[in-house]
Amino acid sequence: MTEKSIRRQKLEASLAADPADTFLRYGLALQCLREGDTEEGRERLVALIGEHPDDQIAAYQQLGQSYLEAGESERAAETLRLGIAKAQARGDAHAAAEMQGLVAMIG
Repeated sequence: MTEKSIRRQKLEASLAADPADTFLRYGLALQCLREGDTEEGRERLVALIGEHPDDQIAAYQQLGQSYLEAGESERAAETLRLGIAKAQARGDAHAAAEMQGLVAMIG
């Protein structure tokens, strides 16, 4: 794990003040991934999806991309397919198409 950035520290502080804020939770998960703290970033995305499975469409995509970048194709495809179904159910054709493109890359 790399040293925590100022941005990550600020996100953590904001989240401590408002732990239910899903935007902050998502942002912190992405910051963890950016900093190479893949395990924590994934854990945060999985928790967010678990608590808000129908609302956090972008979390499915980011989690799937993380698996794909790590060569975990099966996990990536499974996560992305769940995200596609959620996106389609919400009428979010753009998110569904983006995730379908990633699945197509997997083969």
